[in-house]
Amino acid sequence: MARVRRATRLTGLLTSVLLLVGTAAACGSSDDDSGSSGAAASQSSSASSSAFPVTIQHKYGSTTIKSEPKRIVTVGLTDQDAVLALGKVPVGTTEWLGGYKGAIGPWAEDKLGSAAAPTVLKDTGTGPQVEKIAALRPDLILALYSGLTKAQYDSLSKFAPVIAQPKAYNDYGIPWQQQTETIGKALGKEAEAKTLVAGVEDKFAAAKKANPAFVGATGVMATPYEGTFVYGSQDTRSRLLEDLGFAMPKDLDKVIGDSFGANISKERFDLLNQDVAVWIVPDLTTAVKKLHDDKVYGDQNVVKQGREVFIQETGDYGNAVSLSTVLSIPYVLDRLVPQLAAAVDGKTATKVEQPAS
Repeated sequence: MARVRRATRLTGLLTSVLLLVGTAAACGSSDDDSGSSGAAASQSSSASSSAFPVTIQHKYGSTTIKSEPKRIVTVGLTDQDAVLALGKVPVGTTEWLGGYKGAIGPWAEDKLGSAAAPTVLKDTGTGPQVEKIAALRPDLILALYSGLTKAQYDSLSKFAPVIAQPKAYNDYGIPWQQQTETIGKALGKEAEAKTLVAGVEDKFAAAKKANPAFVGATGVMATPYEGTFVYGSQDTRSRLLEDLGFAMPKDLDKVIGDSFGANISKERFDLLNQDVAVWIVPDLTTAVKKLHDDKVYGDQNVVKQGREVFIQETGDYGNAVSLSTVLSIPYVLDRLVPQLAAAVDGKTATKVEQPAS
């Protein structure tokens, strides 16, 4: 189940990578303290020249971008959507879910315009594909939604400025709002990014206004991965519920610890017994039956009273939920909000329908 496995470690670099790095370094100066590089592209009319240079703080210090980036590679597994929303097309993206061309989902395809789809890099579980990234000659590498290690950051910083994940959150824990605004700042489009964020936040506000039962109700996101895996409050999926007004279970983060989520024992299935439980499942038949056949879970009121929402993980909807970006969230809300409304309406007979498409 790829959506709960994320790259965390780079085992080493090949000699050919070092040669590529040396070639890139010969084309411009580098600053290991800031992650800056002289490889940044020249200014263009698409971003204000007054926005540069710009310095961005992150987990491993700070990175200075000297001029408007032209060749952007996204190492963060969802960073491409914010880049596209801001009018730029990455030269390289990292594939996580869906197998989409260019690693660009249907909610973002129109942002490509006439541009070629990005080169897709693979999330192999061993960290960024450094050799392939270097070959793309990037002038900016984005790794905001990532678990980039210091060694990986240092390796990538040898040939381009790198924006790593923020220090304030767990790895893979950056909120979509901060992700969008940080990328906007890096691209010289900070004001445009804030406008995009405000537009999506307006959609959340409208959904809450139309569904007052959401506000203060408790909710949880989970998946039947190697048992029962529950997403914590710093995960993008859980934040979907929070942004709609739901509250997370009281002991959730205490049980999960310093992570985006964790497997829980049956002794803590009380965490699932909320006003609504949203499940991301492999399929909508056998996986659901298996959950309900479990006597401990099946006996919970959340099951008996029909307060569950099921989302198939392998479809566009499931992928959009897991990515939860400035572009995918509107696509999600159109489908998730009606399901949540049916689940929390207080009527056991109400069926939570699947979206038509």
